[in-house]
Amino acid sequence: MRNTFVLACIIALSTACSAQKSSFKNLVTKNSTDGWHTYGKTIVGKAWTVEDKILHFDPSVKEQAEKGDLVTNADYENFHLKYEWKIAKNGNSGVMFNVNDDAKKYPQPYFTGPEMQVLDNEGHPDAKIFKHRAGDLYDLIPSSKETVKPAGEWNKAEIILNKGKLEFHLNGVKVVETMMWDDAWNKMVAASKFKSMPDFGKFKSGKIVFQDHGDEVWYRNILIKTL
Repeated sequence: MRNTFVLACIIALSTACSAQKSSFKNLVTKNSTDGWHTYGKTIVGKAWTVEDKILHFDPSVKEQAEKGDLVTNADYENFHLKYEWKIAKNGNSGVMFNVNDDAKKYPQPYFTGPEMQVLDNEGHPDAKIFKHRAGDLYDLIPSSKETVKPAGEWNKAEIILNKGKLEFHLNGVKVVETMMWDDAWNKMVAASKFKSMPDFGKFKSGKIVFQDHGDEVWYRNILIKTL
């Protein structure tokens, strides 16, 4: 009888852990930036605010010290990230992952973290650069298909990373698929603008980062689960 009870407890605990691991967690659960900080700091600058659970970066905030990239407090390894983004006309931003948060060693998040580009393809000059358009694995792999919506409209994006297999989805379409950390990845990085950054794309876990590129941008429905 006792053994049966212990076995039942173990099964229940295992089931609960599996459910917790497989469920999505909302990274913005209320109108605050709890759970986040500005890169290189312990708090969030005033340029990032939350209203109706929508993250908003306001570049009109004058004090440069109140700006900067927005970083999760938690680290993530194998994960599925879902979010929606909206960019202002002529705007630029991005979502980075596996970022090492040592700002003294790495001046910017892009020294370590790959990026899914957020961009107004119709208005920002970066759109004229190959592999710099919305949905691209920035400077590494272009989107297989252009599915981005115009500035001012919401886009649904997903980043899935599981044991080195990386996928980007934009508005329901898989636009990038690759393997990280193999020879092909290393050669691709060596041929990119990140070739002078020895630790770029090397970390297998790290922070999620929303980029301050100096333009107005909004993010909402930011969900993540561990794989």
